[in-house]
Formats: sequence, structure tokens, C-alpha cells
Amino acid sequence: MELFKIGFISVTIVDVLDILLVSFIFYRLYMIMRGTVAAQIFVGLILILAFSFVAQATNLKAMNWILRTLTDIWVIAFIILFQPELRRLLILLGRNRIIRSFMKLDVEESIEEVVGASAELARKHHGMLVVIVRSTGLHTFVDTGTPLQARISKALLVSIFNPRSPLHDGAVIVHDRIVEAARVTLPLSQTATIGDTILGMRHRAALGISEQADVIAVLVSEETGKMSIADNGILIRGLTTQELRHELYTRLSMQSDKSARSVWRFLKVQS
Repeated sequence: MELFKIGFISVTIVDVLDILLVSFIFYRLYMIMRGTVAAQIFVGLILILAFSFVAQATNLKAMNWILRTLTDIWVIAFIILFQPELRRLLILLGRNRIIRSFMKLDVEESIEEVVGASAELARKHHGMLVVIVRSTGLHTFVDTGTPLQARISKALLVSIFNPRSPLHDGAVIVHDRIVEAARVTLPLSQTATIGDTILGMRHRAALGISEQADVIAVLVSEETGKMSIADNGILIRGLTTQELRHELYTRLSMQSDKSARSVWRFLKVQS
């Protein structure tokens, strides 16, 4: 249905919806890239596209040829220039609840074993870093460690992070009740301090992997014996055993918020 005309151009409801959708996509992309060098490049690309539209409308043949040549390679250039931002966008999409509903994992056993191991290692002041995969795999990082492919258990995690164990350095990656690898090397976050606290390598590694993948990192500080988790680039420190269990159930299970609160009330009664 035609709404109005601009000269010889008819504008319909579909055209308005199309413009609004494209504007929203560009806005969301800019918000994701805001504060990075890629944001400036992104604005430059938008200006080139706008100039290309003007050149076509005014029939500038030489300029059209130049812009058409650039267009042939812009997709490859876009992927190269925006590789970190595209990965971040895909991670954000993977964290969407609708998409997660198609990737359900049996996390209850993993949670109980990780919580049990964390509590025991915290009492002994033994450091620990366990990465629980939520949706996408971490094969790139798994390859940096020692492959195990063993069923998860508290005893296994405690033995791995025993200071006398050759596997205690680095992280353990857990995916769907399977310990995929130990002694894994993880990327360090650029965040080196939180408030007045200087973060150690274990905490920066936990933050780093949570920034780059859809995972939850559970760690125990060797110095303080405190338990913490890192999720989506946010570090939550000084958790009790029940708080750790509650956070993992809430963040890993596919339950609704009401069900998660019911689990928390049940755990408090049991304690």
C-alpha cells in the first residue's frame, strides 16, 4: 500500500519497514563496536555505501566503477577487519535464551561435581580453574592442553589440581559431563585490576575466556581460598558453597527464573 511519493519514488509500508530494519541492524552493530577502532572503520564503510548510492543516483560513471570495484572485495575486507567484533556478535547471539533452548545440556551432574571439588580445594587453599562450556565448543583451546575425555567427578578434579600433579597448571575444560582437557592455556583479559584489587593470572584467564566464548569459569584462589565465577566478562568473587551452586544452576540450567528461585530455596532448606 502506497503511503506517499517523493518525486517519482513511491514509498510503501514495506519500504518503511525495510528502512527501519536496516537502521536497527546498523545501530546495533555500531553499539557493539562502540569504543573500538572498528567503530571508526564501520562509520567509514557506511559513508562509502552512502556515497555509492549518491553516485548511482547522479550517474557518475567513473565513480561508480571505482566503488563497484571496491564492493567486490569489501566482504573479505569486512571479515578481516571486524573479525573480533563478528566473533563477539556471534557469542552474543549464542547467549540468547531462544538459541540456547536448542542446545540443552545435562548440567546437574557437572555442577555438583565442580561445586564439591571447589569446596574441598578452597579448604586446602589449592588453586583451581574449571571452564564449563555452555553452548559452543572450545576446540582451539582444548588443543593447547592435555586431552582427557574423562567422565567428570569430584575426585578427578581434586587430583588434577593437587599442586603435586603435573596437570594442575592451567585450566580444565568441561563439556556436557566430560572433562575434555587439562592444563589448558587460556587468553588473558585486558582487565588487570578490579577496584583496588590486582587480579592474578588465574582470575585474568577466567575473565578472558568468558569474554571470548559462551562459558562459565569457576575458580578457587590459591592465596585466599575464595571461590569465584566469571561469566560474560564479569567476575563474581567470594562465593560460599551454596552461593556457587545457586549461581551455576541459575546460569547453566534451562529453567525459568521461577524454577531457579525454587532450586535456591530448596538448597537453602537443605543447608
